[in-house]
Amino acid sequence: MNIFEALRESHEIQRELAEKLIQTSGENVERQTLFELLKNELFAHAVGEDRYLYLPLMMTDSGLNISRHALAEHHQMDELLEKLTEMPMSHPHWLVLAKKLSELVHHHLKEEEHGFFQQAGKILNDVEKRSLAQQYLVEYAKYKAKDKDHLT
Repeated sequence: MNIFEALRESHEIQRELAEKLIQTSGENVERQTLFELLKNELFAHAVGEDRYLYLPLMMTDSGLNISRHALAEHHQMDELLEKLTEMPMSHPHWLVLAKKLSELVHHHLKEEEHGFFQQAGKILNDVEKRSLAQQYLVEYAKYKAKDKDHLT
């Protein structure tokens, strides 16, 4: 498995959770659970992706700008997650922000899969792609395990 295949697995989970979240209404267990799952998925994914894709790419001249853009989008998602966490789920604006987050997640994933990954694939060699995937998966699993402890 290479780094791009590893990341795509989490991308599918993110898409599904974001879609389900924006179909909820009011302050209830389903909305709370989906939000926590999405928040945790985004966090575990971003930590691993930042460390084992973006940072290695930023060490190259050709990977610097594309990585900076992707990191900026991660920051935007973090800001929306923070606002959603602080706002009561029953607030009318909560769903507006959740939809904005969902749109940003979908935009970011599409951009990565249909542009960024191709550019990054030209920078990294096959050995690096496999090694980064292994490191990413260990980091991702570590943060997912913390999330399971937090949710139970």
